Amino acid sequence: MVIATKPRRKFSKSVNLMVDRAFQYLDLPPGLSEQIKACNNVIEVQFPVRMDNGEFRTFRGWRAVHSDHRVPAKGGIRYAISVNYDETVALATLMTYKCAIVNVPFGGSKGGLRIDPREHSVDELERVTRRFARELIVKGYVSPGGNVPAPDMGTSPREMSWISDVYKSMYPSDINYYACVTGKPVANGGIQGRVEATGRGVQYVVREFFRHPDDVRQAGMEGDIEGKRVIVQGFGNVGYHLALFLKEEDGAKIVAIIERDGALIDDNGLDLRDVREYINEHGGVEGYPDATFVADGLSVLEHECDILIPAALESQITVDNAPYIQAKVIFEAANGPITYDADEILRQRGVFVVPDAFVNAGGVTVSYFEWTKNISHIRFGRMSRRLDEWRGLKTIEAMEYMTGKEMPEHMRRGILLASDELTLVRSGLDDTMRLAYQEIRAAKEDVPELDDFRTAAFYVAIKKIAQTYLDMGVWP
Repeated sequence: MVIATKPRRKFSKSVNLMVDRAFQYLDLPPGLSEQIKACNNVIEVQFPVRMDNGEFRTFRGWRAVHSDHRVPAKGGIRYAISVNYDETVALATLMTYKCAIVNVPFGGSKGGLRIDPREHSVDELERVTRRFARELIVKGYVSPGGNVPAPDMGTSPREMSWISDVYKSMYPSDINYYACVTGKPVANGGIQGRVEATGRGVQYVVREFFRHPDDVRQAGMEGDIEGKRVIVQGFGNVGYHLALFLKEEDGAKIVAIIERDGALIDDNGLDLRDVREYINEHGGVEGYPDATFVADGLSVLEHECDILIPAALESQITVDNAPYIQAKVIFEAANGPITYDADEILRQRGVFVVPDAFVNAGGVTVSYFEWTKNISHIRFGRMSRRLDEWRGLKTIEAMEYMTGKEMPEHMRRGILLASDELTLVRSGLDDTMRLAYQEIRAAKEDVPELDDFRTAAFYVAIKKIAQTYLDMGVWP
């Protein structure tokens, strides 16, 4: 592998350079492009928290609002030792475009706390989270109608529940307090299907890609998902669920998994549930007995496959390894896994890349469903489920009366499928990802200069954001 001598660009700079490709194809009023690209505001907080041993430790965190052209601004809170100002701004930037691409009426925001959650007890994490939440809430960076966090790397429904409880204690008369965060436990105002939403959304994008033979041929493949060789980097919440769905529901073959301590390879396909249990027990993939272990996990990004899905951190595919990527199509399940310079190399090589700002939007889409549920104060399907069931029964009775035959059980189950919350969430997510894919393809057809999927996706997003500014009269 060649060692790069060129300094790596900042994450936010890499994102903006990718966005600039799309701006050149739009005729916007003077100054509007600068406003769309600019990060509106960022807050930095520092606060002390008492640890279990009685000592105090100071923590540092950020919350960025890239755009509030629509409110609330939306974006997760990340807990990682690598969290910094630039990363937070870059992730908030991607959230703005992401929401526009999938037609979720939110602005873009993101937050992060510099902490390694693995080094702290649950009690310490709760004290830290509650203090961080208070810092953000009192400064106006968490509220149902202004800024709504969600889980990200290092956080989970548990942390979101703590944050909502802090908000409730500070604003007890706000009946919409549940809506101040999304990704909460179902029993505490959450919604079914949110935990696996990002992974499920990636699956729906992959399925839609294979519904378009022209795209499949452009990527140098044919047929459908079944039997395709897939490499997944990152086997956390997103990577595990999408790999499992692609294997068990679509017949893909997961030939490699890349984790922080190395990678596992099995050209016959990995047992994903067994690997997950091993990681849960041992904290990594090293030592797993039923696959080939590769200590240099990053090198496996260059392993031969049909589909590569980076689902870990940003800047994983760089100028160092982009020339050697053998995947035919890359679906960016992580945020910013391909740097700008690496993306240029992949474009020149003709590698089909479906971008992060679209691919991983399943999380924010289902967060939108959860937020809507919290604001409306009613569970999806509560008023229609029995009506749908009754209509289904009447349809079955009519068909059996007219044919004189009893309907087979598998057909009966399909007609009687209830409009419960999980079914509706999956249906809405599938529809959202499919329509967004088709909208991006349509943009490529309308503007032939949009020769890659990433530029077309940003083109679609910018048009919508610009139109919002123009419709509001903010821009002449």
